[in-house]
Amino acid sequence: MGGAIARGLLARGDIPAGTLVCTAKSEASRERLAQEFPGVKISANNAEAVTGADFIILAVKPWFIEDVVAEIRESVDTARTAIISLAAGINFEQLRGFFGEETVPALFRVVPNTAAAIGKSMTFVASDRASPELEQRVTELFSSLGKTLFVSEKQIAAGTALASCGIALAMRYVRASMEAGVELGIRAEDARNITLQTMLGASELLLATDEHPEAAIDKVTTPGGITIRGLNALEQNGFSAAVIRGFKACI
Repeated sequence: MGGAIARGLLARGDIPAGTLVCTAKSEASRERLAQEFPGVKISANNAEAVTGADFIILAVKPWFIEDVVAEIRESVDTARTAIISLAAGINFEQLRGFFGEETVPALFRVVPNTAAAIGKSMTFVASDRASPELEQRVTELFSSLGKTLFVSEKQIAAGTALASCGIALAMRYVRASMEAGVELGIRAEDARNITLQTMLGASELLLATDEHPEAAIDKVTTPGGITIRGLNALEQNGFSAAVIRGFKACI
């Protein structure tokens, strides 16, 4: 996820590569980052990397975050720096504990998805001990990578399911649609492109019209027609229930 954010920020064109610092533990990862992000400073020293930073994005697995915070907390300027955690399931209370209650900076929990790399993420942002001005800056930062919704911390889990896990669930639909296309006699590559364009069209249409999906569906379901047969077959096989169960399983 950290790589996707770096790609998205650099693609904007208004953030010089030299203002970004990426760290990685292994030499192989650092070499890969250096090749992918020319001009970005690559380091193995987390404490050095965060010195003087405006934003520190902790794009690490949840089981690593306490150790990473221990490395950087003495180097964080709590008066100017915002800590942005992407670690799923690590709440503000835990983050405050990792930093120590006496030296807690402004904290943010942010849930983007991998489409941040192309500026199409759906990102959720929650804050703790942050000023309205800082909340606006962080929201604007991630809004440059797609759509952003500012939420309370209790909504972060649902946002993670719908947007972060949800992008994988959407891709599973793409795979299923491709397989159906092949069975119907369409080449896999063509089935993929047809499915993606159809999904893009459905999304853009709903965004443009602000219609409820069911209202848009009604416009293409002729009585006795083939579309309603397909929709009913999906529901008879538990399509909507399966999707809902899938998202609830991500909480």
